[in-house]
Amino acid sequence: MFKLLKYFSIFLIIICLLFACYASVPTELKRPPLKMPIGYFVGEYPGIIAKEKGFFKAQGVDVELIYNKRYTQLERANFSAGKYDGITASLGSFIILSATNPDIQGVLVIDESIGADVVVAQSQIKTLADLKGKKLGANLGGFSEVFVTEMLKTANLTSDDVNLLKLEALEIPQHLKNNVIQAGHTWEPYLSEAIKSGGHILFTSKQTPGLILDMIIFRGDTIRDRPQDIRAFVQAWLQAAAYWKANVQEGNAIISKALKIPSNTVSLEGVNLTDLAENQKLFQSSNPNSIYKTANIYADFFIRSGNVTRIPELKSLFNSSFLNPPS
Repeated sequence: MFKLLKYFSIFLIIICLLFACYASVPTELKRPPLKMPIGYFVGEYPGIIAKEKGFFKAQGVDVELIYNKRYTQLERANFSAGKYDGITASLGSFIILSATNPDIQGVLVIDESIGADVVVAQSQIKTLADLKGKKLGANLGGFSEVFVTEMLKTANLTSDDVNLLKLEALEIPQHLKNNVIQAGHTWEPYLSEAIKSGGHILFTSKQTPGLILDMIIFRGDTIRDRPQDIRAFVQAWLQAAAYWKANVQEGNAIISKALKIPSNTVSLEGVNLTDLAENQKLFQSSNPNSIYKTANIYADFFIRSGNVTRIPELKSLFNSSFLNPPS
């Protein structure tokens, strides 16, 4: 009987010790999804494929994408206010945003526009010289203004030679049709709409190589608090971009269904979805075609035009540490 009690006491002690050890291990809380708005531009579409094909989930990160056709300053204001963890932005828009939000970083170049960004014009505007004295629509104060300025330079024109109107890409077709403007900067799916109404392509980003890059931007607090989730996000995005390029028709169908847009307006034409190797080169400051060089072009333009008064140190704005998977 004594031996039985002794063994029973030992058994109870072991049970209590095991319970104490288990109780001391904090229960892992489920992390909230990374929230990110997605606009209607082809370079952002790998995010949709990563979500729909389960690539984010497979990498171990939950992602909530918010589709917004009117991807405007409001979305960037929401990002600044902490409503989103990350956003997609052109390099130029990123530079503008960093002037008032220095604690943000670009972690991935998602695409380079090699013809997808266009200036579409009315039929009577046959050459760039014909734009003199005409109304030209662009999203002023961002990369769009730099793009049309570079375009005008090729014809020995300046922004003083035209009347610039501040318009979003989706507004260009209707304003062109109503003769509010004679030309404007836009992209698909709005380009097809403009051409259907009689417009034609006057100039494309193929003629400004390296100028228009789009990036994934994350808030500094998210980067510091959730580095493993950002690494997983980046890996899934790169996987989705590669998958789309290898399975174009399936990728187009996924995007068309998610955004409820005609599949014939979804195309990789004019866009290079940058892969890991291209990103590694772009993030090298010693590379003559690096994002640092292009960022300086934007920074100089915005300071000269008075859009911003100061810009953070460019090296603090780019973080390449999430490009490679964990070793």
